[in-house]
Amino acid sequence: MEKQKRKIIMEDGSVFEGTAFGYMGEESQPLGDYVFEIVFNTSMVGYQEILSDPSYTNQAVVMTYPLIGNYGINVDDYESSGFKLGALIVHEYCDAPSNFRCSMTLAEAMQKFKIPGIEGVNTRLLTRKIRDVGSMKVLLTSADTTKEEGLKKLAETEIPHDSVAKVSTKNVIHYLVETGKAKEHYHIVAIDCGMKQNIVRDMVQLGLDVTVVPYNTTAEEIIAMNPDAVFISNGPGDPTDVPETIATIKALIGKYPIMGICLGHQIISLAYGAKTYKLKFGHRGGNHPVKQLSTGRVDITSQNHSYAVDDESLKNTPLEVAYVNLLDNTNEGVICKKDHVMSVQFHPEAAPGPEDAYYIFKDFVKMIEEVKTNA
Repeated sequence: MEKQKRKIIMEDGSVFEGTAFGYMGEESQPLGDYVFEIVFNTSMVGYQEILSDPSYTNQAVVMTYPLIGNYGINVDDYESSGFKLGALIVHEYCDAPSNFRCSMTLAEAMQKFKIPGIEGVNTRLLTRKIRDVGSMKVLLTSADTTKEEGLKKLAETEIPHDSVAKVSTKNVIHYLVETGKAKEHYHIVAIDCGMKQNIVRDMVQLGLDVTVVPYNTTAEEIIAMNPDAVFISNGPGDPTDVPETIATIKALIGKYPIMGICLGHQIISLAYGAKTYKLKFGHRGGNHPVKQLSTGRVDITSQNHSYAVDDESLKNTPLEVAYVNLLDNTNEGVICKKDHVMSVQFHPEAAPGPEDAYYIFKDFVKMIEEVKTNA
C-alpha cells in the first residue's frame, strides 16, 4: 500500500513535504486540513509524555531528535487521559519499537487519539526556520494543496483561545494519600488548567491529599473546601485567556499558601498585577539550566511554554524574582514570603535530572507547615 503524502505550509510561505503517519482519517470522513501553531521540542526522549501533555493543545510539535517511536507507547506514562497535541512532525518514524513495556506503536496510539503526523521532514531546517522567524501558524494538508490555497486557509483561520476550557477537568476529583504513608495529610486544592498527571503523583507521594477542580472554580467554592493550600497547574495558551482563574487567585492571595507551575506561575504573576509577553519561539525541552537566585543553585529543568513573566512589571508588585533561565535570562519563578506564594516556570515533576528540581514540591510542603505552625 502506497504511503500517503502530506504537506506543511507555513505562514511565511515555506513548504515542507513528507509522508503521513498516525491518524489517517476515517472511511466516512477523509483526513482534512489542520491549522496549528508550530513549535519545536529538543528532548531526546519522552515523546509519549509530550503527546499527552495538555499544554501542547492546538500545537504542531517538531521533534528535533531525528528518530521517534523506537520504544513505542506504554500504559503507564501518559500525562493525561490521551494525546492532546495537534500534530507531530518528525524526521524518521520507527514503526518497529523495541521495549518490554511497549503495548502499541506510536502510530497506533496516534490513530486511536486522532493525532495526525508527518515524517520524512527536514526537521533540522524546519527548526532553524522557527528559531529565525518565530512560532507561527501552519497548515497540515494533503500533498495536492497549493501554497496559495494554503496561505488563504491560514489567513482565514485563527488559533482557538479556549484551550484551557477544553482540557481542564469538568468534575471535582479527589486523590488521597494511603493511610499510614504520611504523618499528617495536608489538603491541596489544585486548579486544573491542563495539569500533568505526574504533578498529582508527586504531591500524593509527599503526603498531600489533592482535590482537583476545574479552571473556572471560584474563590468562594475553594474556600468552602477548607484547603490547607492552593495549587495552579500548567496548561496551554496565553495566560490572559483565563481571566476567571486570575480573579480566583487574586481573591485567595494571603488566605492560603499558593504554588503555581508554568501557566500557573504566569497566572499568579498576573493576579498580582504583573504582565506577561509571548516569547519568539518559546522554551520546550529537557535541558534548560535555571538558577535559583537565593542559593546560586543551578538545576537542569524541563520546560514547555510560549509566554514569560515580564521582570520589569514585577517591580510594582510584592513578588520577587526567584529563578532565572541561564540561556536567555528570562523569568523562571517568583516568590512572596509575606503571602506564602511561590511559583516556577519550569516543570519540577518532569524529572529531567532526574531529581534536580523535585525539591520544589518539598519547599511547598515546608511553606504549608510553616503557615500551619504559626496559625
